[in-house]
Amino acid sequence: MDMDRLISMIEAFYPYARKAMEFNRPVDIELHSDPENADADFGKTAAYSPSEHKVILYVDNRHHKDVLRSLSHELVHHLQNCRGEFDREFETGPGYAQEDGHLRKMEEEAYLLGNLCLRDYEDGIKSKGLFEKLLKEWCR
Repeated sequence: MDMDRLISMIEAFYPYARKAMEFNRPVDIELHSDPENADADFGKTAAYSPSEHKVILYVDNRHHKDVLRSLSHELVHHLQNCRGEFDREFETGPGYAQEDGHLRKMEEEAYLLGNLCLRDYEDGIKSKGLFEKLLKEWCR
């Protein structure tokens, strides 16, 4: 994976997502390489740590756009954290999104808002002719 290109894409997307989602605290973003995880059929793609205000993105064997989609999803969880929705005890083990109604709603919002945010960003870049310009910068 071209990490410089991915980092440039993240740096371009993050300010857009922050403005669109209106979260009021910055978030740390870490890129992780984990070949064993990448080989797992249902390996991790990303995670959010509410106590650290940190997004972890697993990058091995993934398309850049897919990594951005994971980032956008996790940024919604950061927004939820900024709104105080992580201010209670909960478990995030297997089945958490099926068994806990509050966490289910949080996941629904993250999938919907996260995907739409990235879609709007991509469509905006393409419609303004910025896509070609950014692509040239990313492919240097």
